[in-house]
Amino acid sequence: MYKGYVKFLLLLVTVLLMPLTASAKDVYQDPDTFVAESFDDKAPKMQRYLPDEELQKPINKIMRHKYKLRAFPYWRKGDRTVWILEEIGKYKPITTGIVVKEGVIETLKVLVYRESHGWEVRYPSFTDQFKNAKLKNNNKLDTPIDGISGATLSVKALTRLGQLALFFHKQVMENG
Repeated sequence: MYKGYVKFLLLLVTVLLMPLTASAKDVYQDPDTFVAESFDDKAPKMQRYLPDEELQKPINKIMRHKYKLRAFPYWRKGDRTVWILEEIGKYKPITTGIVVKEGVIETLKVLVYRESHGWEVRYPSFTDQFKNAKLKNNNKLDTPIDGISGATLSVKALTRLGQLALFFHKQVMENG
């Protein structure tokens, strides 16, 4: 009798916890809302940045893997750009909103998180580390980013996205 009861409880707990471990995604902020807030609810028209083939090598170096060149959405008003970028954490993409002004990260925010671990990177106590970060000549951040135990791959993904947004901002500002 006792063994049957324990098996039943284990099965019940497993079934009840399944949705927590299999969650498809957590949306913390809609990307359109992030863009609007970044421009005091007066967002400019979305543009698309398409890096040319000669930028493939530095982009791959920043991302630490072959990163598919495509048209990246961004919004620009004066010397401020807003980027919605994605990078794989461990298995799934992390959608991130990044505001860059005058070559400096103003805001980096996790908008959609799809992984089962490492979600702590969404908190301001982590993302605030990116404020005022700039690119050094080697396209790395000039600011050290402290990791989070259990979220190493997510931390690295967000760091690379911060670098990529700064790199793209520089390209857009230099080339119109």
